Amino acid sequence: MRVVVDTNVFVAGLLGKGGASRKVLEACLRGQLAPLMGTALYLEYEELLGRDEVWEECRLSATDREAVFDALMSVCEWTHVYYRWRPNLRDERDNHVLELAIAGGAVAIVTKNVRDFVGAELTFPDLRVMKPEPLIEEIESWPP
Repeated sequence: MRVVVDTNVFVAGLLGKGGASRKVLEACLRGQLAPLMGTALYLEYEELLGRDEVWEECRLSATDREAVFDALMSVCEWTHVYYRWRPNLRDERDNHVLELAIAGGAVAIVTKNVRDFVGAELTFPDLRVMKPEPLIEEIESWPP
């Protein structure tokens, strides 16, 4: 199942604030999910890793966070976005996530901010925008 893991899920997974976000990262690392990655999302992840104020309450060291990031990148499918679907979302900063999902044929965008993707000018009926919890419930219901 190809997915785009929004940065807020990555951060929550590392901070331990939301077991479902951590489980999404684990599912990616185990090969249960096929995460997509593109230039804009990669740069967003990198930028967040460098912001010390984000990680003040994180139990993981900077080295450990980088190791998780590297492990996640090793299982990501690099996807080039050749077409920008603009204007589309109300918040311009979210458009790259949607464009990555479309370019890579993702089944879902996993985000803690589903509302950011509501009310798009263009709709893509085969693409779900979902929180980590329902995705984990779905994965756990898959046959072994």
